[in-house]
Amino acid sequence: MGGNAVALQVEKSRITNPVDFERNGRQAGYLRAPLSRNNSGWGVVEIPIISVKNGSGPTILLTGGIHGDEYEGPIAISYLARSLDPASVQGRVIMIPAYNIPAVLNDTRLSPVDNRDMNRCFPGNPKGTFSEMLAHFLDGYVLPLADVSVDLHTAGHSFDSALSTNMHYLPDPTMRRKTMDAASAFGAPFNTVFWGVDEGATFTSCVERRGAISLGTELGGWGRVNVEGVRIGRRGVDNILKHFGVVEGKPQTGQRDGSAGTRHMMVRDPGSYAFAPSAGLFEPCNVVGEAVKAGTPAGWLHFVEDVDRAPIQVDYQRDGVLWMSAGPGRVSRGDAVAVVMSDYDDVLAAG
Repeated sequence: MGGNAVALQVEKSRITNPVDFERNGRQAGYLRAPLSRNNSGWGVVEIPIISVKNGSGPTILLTGGIHGDEYEGPIAISYLARSLDPASVQGRVIMIPAYNIPAVLNDTRLSPVDNRDMNRCFPGNPKGTFSEMLAHFLDGYVLPLADVSVDLHTAGHSFDSALSTNMHYLPDPTMRRKTMDAASAFGAPFNTVFWGVDEGATFTSCVERRGAISLGTELGGWGRVNVEGVRIGRRGVDNILKHFGVVEGKPQTGQRDGSAGTRHMMVRDPGSYAFAPSAGLFEPCNVVGEAVKAGTPAGWLHFVEDVDRAPIQVDYQRDGVLWMSAGPGRVSRGDAVAVVMSDYDDVLAAG
């Protein structure tokens, strides 16, 4: 392993790491995660990792590709990893642009190795499945070094998403304000504070338990590379380094619509979600980022295989702005087809 003293405090990982996180300068190499296969008993999976360290300052951890069908984050981090000059840095930047590399190469949310969602495997297990082994290394060997974690996601094939950062609601007002300030500095059009669904085993929850600032993103979706999402992602990671004084400069946060910065939003309760009452082909009525009204149709669920069956109208339950809209067309009963966000209110959020 590298010079990570924190590694002694956790169960030994099976993943080897060529990077000494305490060494100054730029280091780039590959984590080697063992994967025994039918045709390679001692096979490994290689995962790119880059560390840039100089002077004194905070450690920023940038991760992408935890889900393999989310493209903007890996692209944005890769640009930075190739261009960041160690002489310009005061602190340390650890970059893992495509962590769940089997899923990235397979273009899927779930790992093709164990059919697991890695972002539901934290804090992981070094003796568990491949996804659990990856989660354990990231949580136990890399995350303890970080003062700030920015984990770049999109909505993959599940949804389209309004271009946004996101964060959990944090009861501690100091951490909540620091995280919201970081989101403002990142400079996406929206920042969504949310009370998550099935969040206990996510990377975000691990970051919070360790007391670091945790910021996520949703920079597109619908299974394609969003041009504006890449631009916001590239600008955003650069802005984060500036905001925390790791590189010089002032964050650029102006938006395409002329607004000066990020609009803070929230997804507070289950009424923000619209669900499919049956399996079918979903036709959305709005695009993400549009204002919507409760009682109006989020879309229609079609049954094109049944010649005389009428479509079902699925309504919004809240006024607000459409954050997520169902992506793949065909949905199953119980799938979320729309998520609506409303303007952030600290009093309502604390209620």
